[in-house]
Amino acid sequence: MQLNVSGHHVDVTNPLREYVQSKFERLQRHFDQITNTEVTLVVEKLVQKAEATIHISGADIFAAAESEDMYAAIDALADKLDRQLIKHKEKARGH
Repeated sequence: MQLNVSGHHVDVTNPLREYVQSKFERLQRHFDQITNTEVTLVVEKLVQKAEATIHISGADIFAAAESEDMYAAIDALADKLDRQLIKHKEKARGH
């Protein structure tokens, strides 16, 4: 899986990048057909946003999460994507 992490009004530091990678490795375990993931971290005044698009065979999955803390936003984003991937996987299996 190729993971692109970019920042908008925020410097993407190594610890932040590693945190995103560790969270997205969990998604890889649930669904192994992920080809490319683009994560954008955004800071707008007091709101920290994390957005991601996951490209998988046959679909693109998008999610966004906001929080006052960037790490909390990344956690919420990973949880949302996890649920969407599981749903997609079940739909693909015909359940």
